[in-house]
Amino acid sequence: MKGRGMRTAVFRLLVLVGLVAVWEAGTRAAGDPFFPPPSTIVVRMYELWFSGPPTTLFLTEGAVADVLPSLGRMALGFAGGALGGVVLGLAVGLSARVYDYLDGVLQFLRAIPPPALVTVFLVLFGFGLRMQLAFILFSIVWPVLLNTADGARSVEPLHLQTCQAFRLSRAERLFRVILPSALPKMFAGLRLALSLSLIVMVFSELLPGTTNGIGFQLTFAYQSFDLPAMWAGIVLLGVIGYLLNEMFLIVERRVLAWHHAAQRLVG
Repeated sequence: MKGRGMRTAVFRLLVLVGLVAVWEAGTRAAGDPFFPPPSTIVVRMYELWFSGPPTTLFLTEGAVADVLPSLGRMALGFAGGALGGVVLGLAVGLSARVYDYLDGVLQFLRAIPPPALVTVFLVLFGFGLRMQLAFILFSIVWPVLLNTADGARSVEPLHLQTCQAFRLSRAERLFRVILPSALPKMFAGLRLALSLSLIVMVFSELLPGTTNGIGFQLTFAYQSFDLPAMWAGIVLLGVIGYLLNEMFLIVERRVLAWHHAAQRLVG
C-alpha cells in the first residue's frame, strides 16, 4: 500500500510538472500580456506575499493585510455554517415529521444562488465584515444541513431497535449511534461547504466597500493593469483550496477510519 501511494504521488507530481511546462511554453510562444507565463506569476507571488523577514515567517505586509484577513473570514464563516448545519440537520433529521414538513422549504432555499441575495445581505448588514460573514455562513450551511439530516435519517432500524432494547437515553442514542452513523454523509457536506466557503469568501471581497482581502487585491490588480499580480492571486486561491482540501481529507480519514475499514470488509 505504501509503495502504491508513493507511485501515485510521483505520478501526480510528474503530471503537474508536465502541465506547468506546457503552460510555460505556450504562454511564452503566444507572448500575450494578458496571459503571463507561470514563472512570472510565481515571481510576482513571491514579491507580493512571501518575501518578508523571517520574524514574520517570510510573510510580507501585503500577506498580513490581504491573505490572513481572507483566511480569517473564511474560517469564521465556515465554522459558523458547519456548526449551524450540523445542529439544524440533526434536529430536522431526527424527526420524520419535521423532515417531511421542511424538506421542500430547505430544498428551495438551497437552490437559490447566493450571489442573487447579495442585495438582501447588504440591506440587512450593510457593507463590511458582518455582511461578509453572514453571506459565507448562509451560503455554506445548506450542504451541511441537508447531508447531516439525510445521514441522521439513514440510521439502520436494527440499531435503533437495539437502543430501545438496552433502554439507552436520548443523549446516548444520539452520541453512540446516530452521530456515528451520520458522520460519513456529514463529512461529505462539510467537504463541499469547505470549497464553497472559499468561493463565496472571494466573491464577498469583490463587492464595493471591501478594503482588504484576496478578492480585493484581485480587483485592485485588474484595475491597475497589474496582470501578473491578478494571476498570482488566482493561483494563490487554487493553492489554498488544494491545501485545505488535503488537510480536510487527512482529518476525514482519521475520524472515519472505522467506516472505511467496515467498507473494505463488506467489499
